[in-house]
Amino acid sequence: MGVLLAHWTVFSVILLYWCENVVVGAFNVLRMLTAEPQDAAVWVGKGFIIPFFCVHYGFFTLVHGELVLDLFGGGLGRGHFGPGPLLTAVDRTGIWYGVLFIILSHGFSFVHNYLGRGEYRRAGLNQLMAQPYSRVVVLHITILVGGFLVQLAGAPMPALLLLVALKTAIDLRAHLAERLKLGGPVLAPETKLGGSSAPSL
Repeated sequence: MGVLLAHWTVFSVILLYWCENVVVGAFNVLRMLTAEPQDAAVWVGKGFIIPFFCVHYGFFTLVHGELVLDLFGGGLGRGHFGPGPLLTAVDRTGIWYGVLFIILSHGFSFVHNYLGRGEYRRAGLNQLMAQPYSRVVVLHITILVGGFLVQLAGAPMPALLLLVALKTAIDLRAHLAERLKLGGPVLAPETKLGGSSAPSL
């Protein structure tokens, strides 16, 4: 909608996708916090894995954001490393309502699918920690390569719409794969790992 109605540029679209990576990371922390709440040993693991994920994924995403600024933002972030220039870019491009929609979309999935359907009882910490990386790496390659191609073509509307459609298709596939992984029947603690109640970190 932003491409068609607000005439978003390649930079606006790619920056919005970067913002989604931030939202994905934030909700993944919530997923890890609420995973397997009935298992005391898992809570011990959370004390190590969640801080590690926040630092590692946060730095990973920040570097990618700086790359987006340098390559597509007209030097907006040149000489400045940190979240400040990225927030400024979001404000200048006027994509806040797009970011809000992304937050609402992922929030609905978290509440409806993860909590409402009991997926939090089946999700292991290691699985949750690794899950965003596979999605984000694919998106990084698609968005950066696609963005370069669109820029080389002079940012025509059909090429930009193709980039949006490709990213949406990857998102849908990732969403369906996540539902497939976590959508199995809830197992009682005594039925895990061949009758053992050992934690699955």
